Amino acid sequence: MKHSQVRTIAVTGATRGLGRALVDEFLCAGHRVIACGRSDERIESLRRTALSDRLLASTVDVRDAAAVRRWGESALEAGFDPDLVIANAGVVNAPAPLWEVPPDEIAEVMAVNVLGAAGTVRAFAPRMVEKGEGVLALLSSGWGRSTAPEVAPYCASKWAVEGLAQSLSQELPRGVGVFAVNPGVIDTDMLRRCFGDSAASYEGPDAWGKIAAPFFLGLRPGGGTVSVTVA
Repeated sequence: MKHSQVRTIAVTGATRGLGRALVDEFLCAGHRVIACGRSDERIESLRRTALSDRLLASTVDVRDAAAVRRWGESALEAGFDPDLVIANAGVVNAPAPLWEVPPDEIAEVMAVNVLGAAGTVRAFAPRMVEKGEGVLALLSSGWGRSTAPEVAPYCASKWAVEGLAQSLSQELPRGVGVFAVNPGVIDTDMLRRCFGDSAASYEGPDAWGKIAAPFFLGLRPGGGTVSVTVA
């Protein structure tokens, strides 16, 4: 896989924050993008803004494994066969001690962050295995390798992503790689939910995307390291 070739990239959670920044950077670089998000309105806005025949954007809720599978199938039918898949969709709980976080909120965090990543792998990994090449990038977090108070569900979900990636790396054939990617600390809606106004002291998604897009494109299987950090 040559660095200069046009890539086909699938991105979940693509309508805002880090996902949207990546989509914009990939399209500007001439790549083809399969994007999804769970808001019809935001998906339509993405289509209007991008105005590209290299973009295939769909409304998909990653909590619904069957819908994610159908999304993958429809992409292949449309001639979009990804060699890089970025499971970016994620949510964080409202900061609170674990015993005060409602059970349905914990379930939401786990469903999006863990089951969503697993469903995305299930949708695209078989084709990569068939081809014998490809990269699966699962968004982790600094809180997938450390912990903090009042975000226990989120920490648990990202630690799970790290474990999922480590185990998956032992199942994939040579030529297909998986990475748990810590994006760093970025001023997003999620960070503002945790940090409040102090999140503004960190760089925003657009600036991050200019560094992160080449980073993701540079991921290659066979390096032996599964847990990586955007740099």
